Amino acid sequence: MFSKILIANRGEIACRVIRTAKRMGIKTVAVYSDADARAPHVRMADESVRLGPAPASESYLKAELIIDACKATGAEAVHPGYGFLSERTSFAEALEKAGIAFIGPPPKAIAAMGDKIESKKLAQKAGVNVVPGYLGDIATTDEAVKIAGDIGYPVMMKASAGGGGKGMRLAWSEKDVREGFDSVKREGLNSFGDDRVFIEKFIENPRHIEIQVLGDKHGNILYLGERECSIQRRHQKVVEEAPSPFVHPEMRKAMGEQAVALARAVGYYSAGTVELIVSGKDPTGKSFYFLEMNTRLQVEHPVTEEVTGLDLVEQMIRVAYGEKLKLKQEDVKLNGWSVETRIYAEDPYRGFLPSTGRLVRYRPTAAERDDSGVTRVDDGVFEGGEVSMFYDPMIAKLVTWAPDRETAIDRQIEALDAFEIDGIGQNIDFLSALMQHPRFREGNLETDFIADEYPEGFHGAPADERLTGDLSAIAALIAATHDARATEIDGQLGPPVQIGLDRVMKFDGIEHRVHFTDAGVVIDEDAPVGVHADYVPGQRLIHAEVDGRKHIVKIARNGRGWKLTTRGASHKVQVMAPHVAELARHMIEKVPPDLSRLLIAPMPGLVTRLNVKAGDKVEAGQPVAVMEAMKMENILRAEKAATVKATPVAAGESVAVDQVIVEFE
Repeated sequence: MFSKILIANRGEIACRVIRTAKRMGIKTVAVYSDADARAPHVRMADESVRLGPAPASESYLKAELIIDACKATGAEAVHPGYGFLSERTSFAEALEKAGIAFIGPPPKAIAAMGDKIESKKLAQKAGVNVVPGYLGDIATTDEAVKIAGDIGYPVMMKASAGGGGKGMRLAWSEKDVREGFDSVKREGLNSFGDDRVFIEKFIENPRHIEIQVLGDKHGNILYLGERECSIQRRHQKVVEEAPSPFVHPEMRKAMGEQAVALARAVGYYSAGTVELIVSGKDPTGKSFYFLEMNTRLQVEHPVTEEVTGLDLVEQMIRVAYGEKLKLKQEDVKLNGWSVETRIYAEDPYRGFLPSTGRLVRYRPTAAERDDSGVTRVDDGVFEGGEVSMFYDPMIAKLVTWAPDRETAIDRQIEALDAFEIDGIGQNIDFLSALMQHPRFREGNLETDFIADEYPEGFHGAPADERLTGDLSAIAALIAATHDARATEIDGQLGPPVQIGLDRVMKFDGIEHRVHFTDAGVVIDEDAPVGVHADYVPGQRLIHAEVDGRKHIVKIARNGRGWKLTTRGASHKVQVMAPHVAELARHMIEKVPPDLSRLLIAPMPGLVTRLNVKAGDKVEAGQPVAVMEAMKMENILRAEKAATVKATPVAAGESVAVDQVIVEFE
């Protein structure tokens, strides 16, 4: 076995590989950019090597620096993780030339499957179903418009070397093609060094299902079941699960055998994934089509590990060393259900805009593993660390397993409630809302699920009457605890809270009467409820029971009241003495400033294009500027018809959040 390997990646996947290597008794080498000098993967490894400045193009994407690091440390093999150089044929070839093992597939397989155009041609030859489309090179926007019209809208424009949701645009009309074609080319060039684009028919009501394959260098290739990856936003996966609630055994076998046939056709070994698009309108499951093959470990590989009991990173290392697989296809059994949610640095309450900055507080939910279930957190960040604009916005992956799908989902909700992140925007509330959504729980999934169910954006998960009542009771307990402490300190509130004492509660703007009795808390003359919690003032997370119902609630001060966050939403609460509540009604509310004359930066990033100048007239919805953040382009549009007064920012400048880009008259 290898004695030392280098991980040519960063963040959670670097940490993930290091953990398995350590368990196998293999020493590890981490590489890092200046932005990652204090990152967890650097601290976890036995050795570390600086690559260069923060931009990936000057550090993680420089193959020669990785090879130099291997030579300097004596690393015998390289695990590339995903992204960066993981699917770069030239990198695998350079390692081979240097006598360093690549923990991944052979270069010829990467080349064959890394080119989405050529891979589809190979898939056709191997007898795999492919999506109708145009697989030639498309040079100009006008040519793209003609091809899209010939295929028939809607169509999907894709960067040939793309992946991870980068370099993809859905077009419903000629206007969409003209606006998006150049962006796809640029994203492909910036992220993958290849600006070729192809166009294919967009399958409506689609489900995204992928097959995990695993092969060795001795001709053995297996499929390890499927993953459902239909919950996506902007073609970026948000939730994955294994198995799929849509796939039946016959369908799984057909998909798996086609995936193995494709892998065999290119001489594949190591772990890889064949991605398929499936028509949700066909209950037989026969209408599935090849999308692409990812010749690397997938972000969502943990759900496959949890239902198969295999460590895919370990398998990749053993295959790279030349060992034979120790299992056959009939040995692969799917046990229970696993769900993964991706915790991103983005603000769902502001249109999912990327968020960067310092993790002022980072307390992931506790990892657990026993016969009843699994809670697993794969991350690569730390409290006090920085989420940089230079890399992918994923903070962590939360993985749960249970004997059945419903329990695995419920375990996700509980774990998300206990996950604490402050300092930057994050999507925990949104993930919890997805887990609670009736359509998701039914397994009625499509890739446009988020667009369909949240057409006006996300504003928090709805709270039913029981949850609102329970949170009101918890808020009353918190208020009583704070009142009691204040009295003990200096008597500022008079005598301690007494049985029979009345309070006025304002919960999300609605007033309630609160009364304390021996039997519990009475709200609005309802029956008393018993509230139990080990809460002390200043505590940020409370585990409470209300009449036996368990809740995990995050608590934060909000002016004179509190913000309670649980089950996908935050609720503002004030608990006051009656005379204070009467006076509070006369307080004047602060009116927010009018920002309609300004186009402001919705996030930190780089202004890559400015489409207007002073004096130009714009119409509502017209593209005004393009910003790049977290490796994604974002088109900024005018909210209404107006005339440009000034452009304080020029193309090529970096901007902070809320910085003015364009001012209108």
